[in-house]
Amino acid sequence: MKRRSFVLAGLGAGGLLAAAWLRPRDHGQPHDAYFQALNQELKANGPMRPALLIDLDRLDHNIEVVRQSLARSGKQLRLVEKSLPAPGLLRYIGERLDTRRLMSFHQPFLNNDARLFPEADILLGKPLPVRSAQLFYERHRGPFDPARQLQWLIDSPERLGQYLALAQGLGTRLRINIELDVGLHRGGVHDTQVLGQLLQLIADNPQHLEFAGFMGYDPFVGMNLPELLGTQDELLAKVMARYQGHVDFTRQRFPALWREGLTLNTAGSPSYRAHEGESLSTEVAVGTGLLKPSHYDLPSLAEHVPAVYIATPVLKRTGALRIPALDEKSRLFSWWDVNQRETFFIYGGNWQADFASPAGLQLSEVFGRSSNQELVNGSPAVALKVEDQVFLRPTQSESVLLQFGDLLALRGGRIVERWPVYQES
Repeated sequence: MKRRSFVLAGLGAGGLLAAAWLRPRDHGQPHDAYFQALNQELKANGPMRPALLIDLDRLDHNIEVVRQSLARSGKQLRLVEKSLPAPGLLRYIGERLDTRRLMSFHQPFLNNDARLFPEADILLGKPLPVRSAQLFYERHRGPFDPARQLQWLIDSPERLGQYLALAQGLGTRLRINIELDVGLHRGGVHDTQVLGQLLQLIADNPQHLEFAGFMGYDPFVGMNLPELLGTQDELLAKVMARYQGHVDFTRQRFPALWREGLTLNTAGSPSYRAHEGESLSTEVAVGTGLLKPSHYDLPSLAEHVPAVYIATPVLKRTGALRIPALDEKSRLFSWWDVNQRETFFIYGGNWQADFASPAGLQLSEVFGRSSNQELVNGSPAVALKVEDQVFLRPTQSESVLLQFGDLLALRGGRIVERWPVYQES
């Protein structure tokens, strides 16, 4: 529930009372059995600092939902590495869904992918500056063969010209996947004139460039858009009509470039299920939906369950809220609002996350945010003590998972694995 914000300066006693009166009176509750078990495990065996938890039992459920969808569609799966940025996590999911296909978005991660997954087939998920591609080749070591296993994503003739020069300088051939704008309007090719320029450049330089396919990202198909913009079926039909138009143009105008086995990538976590009924694309990309942070509470992912949490210990418990400069006058707030009768300072804070347990915790609108010791209020009913864990649900996965060191994988409420995450450089 969104609470009314207000400015502390200038409020008299009457204003303080009015502000407090408008606050909700949810008394909160202690951890349920699920979170209480996690609390006990982390107090006994956890790092006693902010940690990122992966519930393997819940993850297995989501993996099975994806597996059944793939069985219905007959498509391949490409795991989105930025959303699952830990080699152990990627390996766990890849083995259970029988895929070696990855989508990478960051040059340092790409070099790690090639080293750690030498058998992988990798597609870039966004066009990288040509200098990033050059750095990849400079730093690449090992049996992974980029000329056979890596597809660079290209969105314009200008960028393709830069990549051609790179290939010529390296004396190698680059596999080129073309980004299509199928309705997201975040870049990519949206007309056949530009597509023709790209394909002609590839056709004219077969020793250095190879056409590998298309990528068309359409998460909006599975989002909660207003109905006046179209139903999911109507949005998907528009997406696939655009995609089909580019495929038809390529097959008709550049038949020598078309072959079996091209990568025709589409979808994302919000929209992968919508593609079960179309036969044009050959693969779907899924990442964040396998963990289901809170921004992915979508009808299209209703069968998925949350499988990722932040846990952090309570460092201090200081009683009723006391605001700097107000001192004892702060009691007006806690007198009227039971949810301000307990104050906790947690280890860290200010994450892209929502409180999950215990229920009824809230941030102070007047105290401010902190990444060091965040102030959290609740009622006595939350029953938190110093060193108890507070649990939060991330709003997304990709950047959040990189902030806590090793991921803690749990099964049956017990820590069973510790997975290092990718490094940014």
